[in-house]
Amino acid sequence: MTTPDQPDFRSGFACFVGRPNVGKSTLMNALVGAKVAITSNRPQTTRRAIRGIVHRADAQLVIVDTPGLHRPRTLLGERLDSLVRGTLTEVDVIGFCVPADEKVGDGDRYIARELAQIKGTPVVAIVTKADKVTPQQLAEQLMAVDALGAWAEIVPVSSFGGVGGSSVQPYQLDVVADVIIGRLPEGPPLYPEGDLTDEPEQILAAEFIREAALEGVEQEVPHSIAVVVDEMAPRSGRSDLTDIYAHVFVERPSQKAILIGRKGERLRKVGTQARKQIEAMLGTRVYLNLQVSVAKDWQRNPKQLRRLGFYD
Repeated sequence: MTTPDQPDFRSGFACFVGRPNVGKSTLMNALVGAKVAITSNRPQTTRRAIRGIVHRADAQLVIVDTPGLHRPRTLLGERLDSLVRGTLTEVDVIGFCVPADEKVGDGDRYIARELAQIKGTPVVAIVTKADKVTPQQLAEQLMAVDALGAWAEIVPVSSFGGVGGSSVQPYQLDVVADVIIGRLPEGPPLYPEGDLTDEPEQILAAEFIREAALEGVEQEVPHSIAVVVDEMAPRSGRSDLTDIYAHVFVERPSQKAILIGRKGERLRKVGTQARKQIEAMLGTRVYLNLQVSVAKDWQRNPKQLRRLGFYD
């Protein structure tokens, strides 16, 4: 068996890139085997470059999940776009994700053109959500993706089941891992055995809260939600209980009312759902205190963006 100190052990970084809501975060979570990035059916759910770590006997793959690449309309969008482009220049392999259940569109072609300008980094085209289409539809999508550019390889995959829902087991996750790892440089592990992410727990807690807040809100609210954990620490004298105080920011008073809900019912549901995720991460019980505040037009305000952790 290969061990980390043998010369053919491989390690390195790969990033998943694609337009918003194509399954990048879901795929990373499936490969890591644990939830390290939030998911939602809302576009632009991912706002940070989250790293997930895949451990194998012959390799260590660090996956960088990026926000969806798109033509930005706000200052936040410009900063997320810059984050993605910076990440593309720093990884060993790029995974270009295109969903199987949507026709190739202008957004995919735009990203393909951008990737064609990156020299020296192999790009693997990954056709996600294969469980949502028939074999014939998948074959047609593979040909359409092939026509977008010159890829190192094209791999269909599903995190949830076989093609057309033919099984409940993930489809070709191991193939995606093999294809990417085969293009990593030889080298020792970059993270200790057992680490699944290098994200601070406070950031992950904020992301779990935002994921819960995204569920079931009106269409105008999702992009306007940001979360900051103000305080997170074990309660004095209680190793089994963690206190978390967090602020959920929106851009307008009407959005605040939607998020809180009638008599606070909506916010209580957000807290309950987020708390379950955070408790699973920390391994302790959690007391979660959520406050909702208005930060007017924060997506366009440089000062507010810095306050919320989105730096230049």
